[in-house]
Amino acid sequence: MTLKSTLLAGERIIGCFASIPHPVAIEVCAAQHLDVLCIDAEHSQIDRERIEDLVRACDAGRVAAMVRVPGNQPEWIATALDAGAEAILVPRVSSAREARAAASYGRYPPAGIRGAGPGRASRYGYAIGPYLAAANDRLLMAVQIETAEGLACVDEIAAVDGIDMLFVGPFDLALSIGAVGPAGAAKLDQAIERVAEAAKRSGKALGIFRQNADDVGRWAHAGYRFFLVGSDTLFIGGAAATMLAAARVSGDAA
Repeated sequence: MTLKSTLLAGERIIGCFASIPHPVAIEVCAAQHLDVLCIDAEHSQIDRERIEDLVRACDAGRVAAMVRVPGNQPEWIATALDAGAEAILVPRVSSAREARAAASYGRYPPAGIRGAGPGRASRYGYAIGPYLAAANDRLLMAVQIETAEGLACVDEIAAVDGIDMLFVGPFDLALSIGAVGPAGAAKLDQAIERVAEAAKRSGKALGIFRQNADDVGRWAHAGYRFFLVGSDTLFIGGAAATMLAAARVSGDAA
């Protein structure tokens, strides 16, 4: 099954962001039996050339590759898909017009305007016929709801044909709607629930980033099925802090 078909069948998808621009980090994370790795080209130093190496590492680790592109640009979306990514995550989508553009950039005519080329996904052109025939249906196109403007027109965004999933970016959404910190927690939760309601009305899948797994169950109950939990850099920092703290305690005890 593809990532898209698994998600649309109602299965829960668990993955994380990959921000380290090296295949070793991808391989180490993939070995933990994740469902998906989201290569983060928005908030990291991952360039267009490196994306292909990281997608290749996902394939080697038998984990689905999603790419968060740095913006709603056809060249970046085509780069990620030509490299072999199964899914695209477009940040800061704030209108139905922007959502329609993202859906169009990711699909070949007549559904979109993506150009055909001999990239890795089509085995450098040697399998371009079968690839072209399946690519539109295989793609999981997700847009991030993370601005006040996007939240205000979330129903219109959710209704756009070709958008498969609404994905909440909670940190930017909190900043945009003035719901930062403990005082804004209830307001942010209401916004996340509003996105869920819009997706349900349009029959779209729901995804969200969580810094840790503490409330995954809560948001799964609200209808979210696609979870990016933490990132490779967060895992390194968290594991290092835990191990070093234990070493200090052990040293003191000795």
